[in-house]
Amino acid sequence: MPEISSDGPGPLGPLQLPDGRQLVLRVMPMPADANGNGDIFGGWIMAQVDLAGAVLPARIAKGRIATVAVNQFVFKQPVSIGDLLSFYAKVERVGRTSVTVNVEVYAERNPANLYVVKVTEANLTYVAIDREGKPRPIPAAAA
Repeated sequence: MPEISSDGPGPLGPLQLPDGRQLVLRVMPMPADANGNGDIFGGWIMAQVDLAGAVLPARIAKGRIATVAVNQFVFKQPVSIGDLLSFYAKVERVGRTSVTVNVEVYAERNPANLYVVKVTEANLTYVAIDREGKPRPIPAAAA
């Protein structure tokens, strides 16, 4: 898990890590999120990554966004019921209408003998859209 800096607010939010990543979501999967083997469904994890990945682009776009691409998605370790998942996002690119982010997911396991493992990493692209759902420019100050 990345080390957390206590140097105060970052440029886009209240917590920025030394490598530019921000903690954007924490969630614990429940039994309803698991398959018959007790592992958390990959689709559930993907949905959480999409939610987490949208946090920074929404701030940058200053409005409505839509997911337009999942450029890469890698499952590194299974996720279990009771794991505490932390989602860290970092902006990789800001284009004229789009924002690409990298999301890393870490699981805190076994509270009695706590350890942390990286379970997922993904790159996603979001596009700023207007009320009609058409692409719109990212505000100049954010690009």
